[in-house]
Amino acid sequence: MQIRLEQLEAQLGRGLRPVYTLVGDEPLLAQEAADAIRIAARAAGYSERRVFTVSGAHFDWSGVLGAAQAQSLFADRQLIEIRIPSGKPGKDGSEALQRYCERIGTGGDDSLLTLVQLPALDWQQTKAAWYGALDSAGAVIKLETVARAQLPAWLAQRLARQGQRVREGEEGQRTLAFFADRVEGNLLAAHQEIQKLGLLHPPGELGFEQVEAAVLNVARYDVTKLTEAVWTGQVGRALRVLDGLRHEGESPVMVHWMLADDIRALARGRAALDQGRPLPLALKEARAWGLREKLFERVLPVLAEHQLAHLLDAASLCDGLCKGLRQPDWPAEPWDGLRRLVLMALQTLPARGSPPSAPMRRLVLRA
Repeated sequence: MQIRLEQLEAQLGRGLRPVYTLVGDEPLLAQEAADAIRIAARAAGYSERRVFTVSGAHFDWSGVLGAAQAQSLFADRQLIEIRIPSGKPGKDGSEALQRYCERIGTGGDDSLLTLVQLPALDWQQTKAAWYGALDSAGAVIKLETVARAQLPAWLAQRLARQGQRVREGEEGQRTLAFFADRVEGNLLAAHQEIQKLGLLHPPGELGFEQVEAAVLNVARYDVTKLTEAVWTGQVGRALRVLDGLRHEGESPVMVHWMLADDIRALARGRAALDQGRPLPLALKEARAWGLREKLFERVLPVLAEHQLAHLLDAASLCDGLCKGLRQPDWPAEPWDGLRRLVLMALQTLPARGSPPSAPMRRLVLRA
């Protein structure tokens, strides 16, 4: 059974499931969900806790299987935690987890509660027999990273928990947008900054100046956030993420590869559209799934073949630049070249919120 994170507290209040499986890479959400389950377990009398961390292919699963059979020597009920940081239990682990869930399901008692912690999994892993056994035995909670668009609302909700709120109207929106920019991609740090505001200021209304003075710039970026900002037409955010990646030591080759791969995919999709295929088939031709599919749904119909050909040429030149080759009329520094490529991609798109027929923007391309 799969439940959303926001449903977990209510579900725990209705009665504990035999197995809880947390799936996701966000440390704050994983920590909070695990703590909520542990608190509910202690309240229900699960006073003994055993932790198994699966490290490597040679992990001995006999201890885990034994825990499903043996009664605790020191307590009536025990909480078993199984942590699989790699998300890959291996062949032996797969068989052991299936046997473990089977024993719990046929045991007929409630003396054992199990918490399994996993990183984010791909679709193939979620089709594995061991994952299906965990799903059938209890509740699976997917810890989805808070998207940038939802981050201001998430921050407002967290502030409300400690009795604080931003001002109404435009100033409040500006305050939350500033806060989101400072903590994007780093929910754990965002949580700490919210706690800091709770210590610095009493419950009630917070002004922009109070938040600006208190909140550190603790944003963390990855390349997928850059491509998301580019194909949603967010100029300021795209350049901010690009600068963040540079200062965090990301390889310019990797950043270029992600951008160029998107451009090549869009070119395939555009060719399919020009051949008369409907948009869903064109997206399939572009091999766009998940977030990429949603982004391409917006931009593919408004990009012309000649625009994508121009971007492909620019991506090819930028590729050489990132590998140490000088290019005529291009900056000498790879990151400045990537900035130019990003601006060129943004210039092909209508401004965010504009209709598809709106004229292209004019951006300064030179770094």
